[in-house]
Amino acid sequence: MQVSFWFDPTCPYTWLTSRWLVEAAAVRPISITWRLLSLSALNEHLDVDPEGDTEGHLWLPARVCAAVELAHGSEALRRIYERLHELDDWDWAKALEAAGLPAALAAAADSAEFDDHLRASTAEGVAKVGSHVGTPIIAVENGPAWFGPVISQAPAGEAAGALWDATVVVAGTPGFHELKGGPHAL
Repeated sequence: MQVSFWFDPTCPYTWLTSRWLVEAAAVRPISITWRLLSLSALNEHLDVDPEGDTEGHLWLPARVCAAVELAHGSEALRRIYERLHELDDWDWAKALEAAGLPAALAAAADSAEFDDHLRASTAEGVAKVGSHVGTPIIAVENGPAWFGPVISQAPAGEAAGALWDATVVVAGTPGFHELKGGPHAL
């Protein structure tokens, strides 16, 4: 099953969703294509940025990721995303080197050269689910697409697979719109 995963590299909940999706792919026949959804691009037309990013700092990691994606593809995009979170210091050059990528791509952070790519990729993901959402967006090729799930813990192993199965069924149900959970575990 081919799945596209749109993410903003700075969103902590999206990071947890990505860890769940990787776990699900280990126990289900899922192949992931990593795509960018820039919250900066998504919100740039708003008078007040819901992310509170008045200085535009969220563009920086998205631009580095866009440079990686365009030069080296989806798998390299996954690697830089993982290194940025695992190193947890947002040192672009160090993360690029740890991901086996040229450190020179770090210069993309300070260039608007990749902003149109970020806008287009964001628009492509949002078009699958509607403009009322953010990151992450997951789309199954020739199947359903959805926002989320927004999770505070990433299930592992068969629990990750079970959540995948349930999410695909729910998202693929005609007329389905939204599901939210409470703070309590079952």
